[in-house]
Amino acid sequence: MNKLQAMEVFVRVVESGGITRAADSLRLPKATATTLIQKLEAALGVKLLNRTTRQISVTPDGTAYYERCVAILAAVRETEESLAQRHATPGGQLRVNVPTLIARSVIVPALPGFFERYPEIELELGCSERRADLIEEGIDCALWTGEL
Repeated sequence: MNKLQAMEVFVRVVESGGITRAADSLRLPKATATTLIQKLEAALGVKLLNRTTRQISVTPDGTAYYERCVAILAAVRETEESLAQRHATPGGQLRVNVPTLIARSVIVPALPGFFERYPEIELELGCSERRADLIEEGIDCALWTGEL
């Protein structure tokens, strides 16, 4: 059982007042939502909901669990959003090695636009005619000219 999914279903059941409405809002089959609630109750060893053919009510244990689930699900969403935002803009150190002529004529003139577009990138530009050992020197990108 995916416990986070079961918690989401449980929260929706409590908030919507029914399994069918919760399942519809989550685009799940009603049987799946019912099974998740049953498995959640079995795993916890408590009854979360009182069910009749006409209505669902939350037990005292269900109310306590609901409050915790809301907080947990909010924390998970906040964490996911934080990570997504952090990786939405490229950032970090970028080590590039190019021949001096290319650096002067192509790379250096383009740097202001590059830094404006990618302010979080710390560029270390190496200019040399030698073929650097990319792994040993920790170079991310290199441009070489001439015969390979």
